Amino acid sequence: MKKLVQDVMTPKERLIIVTQTATIRKVLKTLQEKNVKSVIVEKNSQNGAYGLLTYKNILQSIIAEDGDIDLLNAYDIMISPTISVSRKLDVKYAAKMMVNSSIKRLLVIDDNEIYGILTMTDIIEVLMESIDS
Repeated sequence: MKKLVQDVMTPKERLIIVTQTATIRKVLKTLQEKNVKSVIVEKNSQNGAYGLLTYKNILQSIIAEDGDIDLLNAYDIMISPTISVSRKLDVKYAAKMMVNSSIKRLLVIDDNEIYGILTMTDIIEVLMESIDS
C-alpha cells in the first residue's frame, strides 16, 4: 500500500509556528519547553516563504555571534525558502529527496500554505511498520 506524505506527516496543528521577529532567546526557550527540534517561521506576506529554525541553525548563529544572541531574531537565521513537498507525494520520493539532499525535515506545502512537516523520524516509523507487518 502506498503511503502519501499527508498520511505520515506531523500536521500543522501540532507544529510550533513563530513570527519572523521572535528573538532567538525566545525561540530557544520554546524549543526546550515544547521538547521539539525545530520551529516553523511564518511567512511575511501571502506570497512569501515559510522559514525553518532548528537547533543546528541556532547553534551556528550562537557560535558566529560569540554567544550574543540577543540581537538576533528568527528572520536573521531561519532557512528560507525551505525545501518542501506536496501532501500528495508518495513518501518514498520524499524519503529519497531527504537522503539525496542530506536533510532531516521537509515542510509540507501546497498552494503556498503549510500543512505540516515531514521528518526522518516520521519516515522511519512508517518503514518499521512495513517491516513488522
